[in-house]
Amino acid sequence: MKLDEIITEIKACKSENPLRFRLKRLMESFTDRLFLTLFDCETPVNGQIEILEDEFEEILLLCGWEAKPPCRDLWKTYMAELPEILRMLKLDATAIAECDPASNSRREIYLAYPGFYATAIYRLAHPFYRYGLPLLPRLMTEYAHRQTGVDINPGAQIGASFFIDHATGVVIGETAIIKNNVKIYQGVTLGALYVAKELQKTKRHPTIEDNVTIYANATILGGRTVIGANSVIGGNAWITESVAPNSKVYHKPEIHIKTEEDAL
Repeated sequence: MKLDEIITEIKACKSENPLRFRLKRLMESFTDRLFLTLFDCETPVNGQIEILEDEFEEILLLCGWEAKPPCRDLWKTYMAELPEILRMLKLDATAIAECDPASNSRREIYLAYPGFYATAIYRLAHPFYRYGLPLLPRLMTEYAHRQTGVDINPGAQIGASFFIDHATGVVIGETAIIKNNVKIYQGVTLGALYVAKELQKTKRHPTIEDNVTIYANATILGGRTVIGANSVIGGNAWITESVAPNSKVYHKPEIHIKTEEDAL
């Protein structure tokens, strides 16, 4: 193909689905600014709140928001939720401090724990999901996903004192419900039994009741699957049915160790 023909093909492809990637960059700036405004002692609150409001409106307009209420009114609604979000995040940080023997201070948790950061961005994005905003909440949690390896859909419902230890590889689906005082480890998946578009409006992901611990690489699938309160799910377990309260579920692999004496 000649150069002008290639250029024509590229333009035709772009025109079929016009994308503005500056939306993604603006969202990342918005997410960083929001996090620092809430937690960084060197970031002034008053001036940053005004900048955040302007960025919020620009983002929604780029997303194609045309519904009611207007962007500025929606921002006021969101601002009213921030004190409760901060209270929930303090409970999350406390849960980490009390459960993880490797934690030395709350400062360390806020600055260095990827599970806390991923949870914080989820909690900040979740109200936008409830408002029915297009793209913004998903872009926020995907930004945290890229940085932490934790994939929390903004539609999930997560209760108080939530702790993700080590973090990497955790997946929490859109319709998952996680209640209070739940602790999960790296590689845990709260997913759907199977993927089909007609299931979009149905509960596809499991419910985790209070005080449950889920160890590394466990997989729990299905919208009807309920893990009962006070249960412990062992590492590498594969669960597609409900578990009664106060249960211990574990996967028992066969491990063979061959020593030098055995070889003789």
